[in-house]
Amino acid sequence: MKKLQNSLYINTQGAYLHKERETLVIDINKQKAAQLPIHGIGAIFCFGNVMVSPQVMGFCGENAVNMAFFTEYGRFLARIQGKQSGNVLLRRSQYRKADEDPHAIARNIVAAKIQMQKQVLQRQQRNHGVLPELTTQITALNHILDTLKLATNLDKIRGYEGDAAARYFSVFNLLLTDSAKGFNFSGRVRRPPTDPINALLSFIYSVLGNDISAALQGVGLDPQVGFLHQERPGRDSLALDLLEEFRAFIADRLVLTLINRQQLKATDFVTEAGGAVKLKDDARKLVLQEYQSRKQQTIKHAFLGEDVEIGLLPYIQAMLLARHLRGDLAEYPPFFSK
Repeated sequence: MKKLQNSLYINTQGAYLHKERETLVIDINKQKAAQLPIHGIGAIFCFGNVMVSPQVMGFCGENAVNMAFFTEYGRFLARIQGKQSGNVLLRRSQYRKADEDPHAIARNIVAAKIQMQKQVLQRQQRNHGVLPELTTQITALNHILDTLKLATNLDKIRGYEGDAAARYFSVFNLLLTDSAKGFNFSGRVRRPPTDPINALLSFIYSVLGNDISAALQGVGLDPQVGFLHQERPGRDSLALDLLEEFRAFIADRLVLTLINRQQLKATDFVTEAGGAVKLKDDARKLVLQEYQSRKQQTIKHAFLGEDVEIGLLPYIQAMLLARHLRGDLAEYPPFFSK
């Protein structure tokens, strides 16, 4: 099993990352703030105005350390990729499956996503009491899952996914407790996010999506060729496919925890002139710390029957997808928790 190495998040504006021998050094205001050995780092995430030396970029590529750059909003910009891993036969199998028979994998991914959305709503019912609105949407999600089992058309599968997402987010505001003062959610808004909850969701989805892209590359798959999401230049469609399995379980639950426990307040966000909402620097640092902490927690993987760290789930699912594409598994087993 792959060891879950630490992720390095550089959030301070004006920071400079450079190399000294076999270590990475972070300077802030021309003063050394940290020095870390490369062998203990699995990924580096740079947000906003962070400068990186060319030597560090090559060093990361050589040592298979994923390096990614984001705006302060968390929107993905670029990634440093080292030598392609895996073999070409696996990628050829991936391309054939995407062209000739994508619906089975897409259907399993969507079914897992809806199941995890339903569990978020059911968890709210268990912890805070039954609400008719939540019961209605849980029943609707169950009906979509039953209908989805017979779907063999990719457009219909996408339609079921969209219907389920609309129903789930229509009651997302009810998952906020009375302690969530100053927060309100009226629907999913992406580009740009126009309220704190949408800003949080988009930020964590983006970081998690980059983890998934790195995991896919690590097993030799092409992150740009997916089964559910349509291909577009520059878009990691396969990473977006696998992201669907983790949105509710990792990102949505983390957002609700941060807000309902008052770890974040409405004053931790700022609205720019164009209406876009983003996290302040200290709040973004807190979110990344809590995200990293969440990755260290362990759960029992339903398919493997083993206790695994949550941060390893993208690697596990990438591995299982590769095994299916090689013909070792009859179907792709998507992630879901019991």
